Amino acid sequence: MPTNRVLSLRPAAEDSVAAATLRRGIAAIRDEQSLPSDFPEEAQRTAVASAAAPRLPDLDRTDLPMVTVDPASAMDLDQALHLARAGSGYVLSYAIADVAAYVTAGDPVDREAHRRGQSFYGADSKIPLHPTVLSEDAGSLLPGQTRPALLWTVTMDADGERTDTRVQRALVRSRAKLSYDEVQRSLDAGTADESLQLLREVGEKRIALEIERGGMTLPMPEQEIVVQDGEWSLEFRSELPVELWNAQMSLLCGFGAAALMLDGGVGILRTLPPPDPRDVKRLRRVAHALKLDWRRAESPADFIRRLDPADPAEAAMAVASTRLLRGSGYTPFDGAPPDQTEHAALASPYAHVTAPLRRLVDRFAGEICVSLCAGQPVPEWVLAAMPDLPDEMRESTRRANAYENAVVDLVETGILRRRVGEEFAAAVVEVDRKTPHRGVVTVEEPAIEAEVESSSALPLGHEVTVRLEAADLATRTVEFRLV
Repeated sequence: MPTNRVLSLRPAAEDSVAAATLRRGIAAIRDEQSLPSDFPEEAQRTAVASAAAPRLPDLDRTDLPMVTVDPASAMDLDQALHLARAGSGYVLSYAIADVAAYVTAGDPVDREAHRRGQSFYGADSKIPLHPTVLSEDAGSLLPGQTRPALLWTVTMDADGERTDTRVQRALVRSRAKLSYDEVQRSLDAGTADESLQLLREVGEKRIALEIERGGMTLPMPEQEIVVQDGEWSLEFRSELPVELWNAQMSLLCGFGAAALMLDGGVGILRTLPPPDPRDVKRLRRVAHALKLDWRRAESPADFIRRLDPADPAEAAMAVASTRLLRGSGYTPFDGAPPDQTEHAALASPYAHVTAPLRRLVDRFAGEICVSLCAGQPVPEWVLAAMPDLPDEMRESTRRANAYENAVVDLVETGILRRRVGEEFAAAVVEVDRKTPHRGVVTVEEPAIEAEVESSSALPLGHEVTVRLEAADLATRTVEFRLV
């Protein structure tokens, strides 16, 4: 079934029996996959102590009127921003939570973070990377609170091209915790302050540059799980324009970080090889199955850019396109640059540095960049960790994907459980090479991918009718058969 979906439970359903069933299912998945739950007592004690006594920098930049822009419910606020004009260009001040101000290499919190690798998300549940006393309180860039941060300063020319990147430790204070909806409304109404107006202006220029260099950003849909009258359904929520502009600011710092690392001869890049031609062919079959017009001469990046996640078929296409990101990883180097330096989907070298509260590798990558900008050696604790980080992140990502996939399977099985025996329009998008009577279909409504069996070889790329033979909520499996 489709992977990498962002799932959330609509709040109105919180107290319903069906919502409780969903939560029990998610809890069962966590137990089944042996995911971490509570933090060890020693890690909790260490986190409480470090929250009360962080290592604070000398530089004070609390004068910058920064704000955070996130989902309304978010409390683990990694990033705060401020944009200003600089002559004909722009300057972005981007504060990133300084996890190293609280966490010491080898301490109980650090050991547990290495074990987890990242935060795990499933509908309305979260398994955090760090104890919440740090990730949602002392280390989070909450409004009105002075916090230690890695302060990135990125200058751009009139076209939005990056001209310089610097990062240093500083104290910052966010003025407001803004939601995407709030910011979009203020921009649409013309009441937003200059910094937020520049977020739109610079964001649009950065998107234009991405298109020009051949970059590809998947328009991943967010899906709300709606529980009504004892039934589950999924509704797609389109990304607001401000979410895309905000993401460009994070990417901008990641590009700058990669440039600093490559110039400095040490770092850890986020890399992705070019897509496998076989995956592109498969996606063209999916597009055909979903009745989407993918012109023959059109590149995957140009086609994906046209997708509208508000449309269920196009949202399903965006989810299917995540297979173009297969092979992504982290590439450390100390000395000569690695053979693979680019992230193919971004058409540029890139590094993860903007989410240290939620992703382990960002703390180390940020520390490298701070050292390079200060002209100081990279700390030994960073260099010692670098060889193991790719495997730690790979395993963490595998577990996170398995968790997310299981939650998606749970929800989709719940949606289909009362439709056993019904027939659905679908298309065959994949056939097992060794067992050609087994494969994968894309079902038109609801827009899902699922395994299918037939008494004969499946007709790859053809539109078919399938019957739902079973939908078992306990095992989170569905069975389709070709009619």
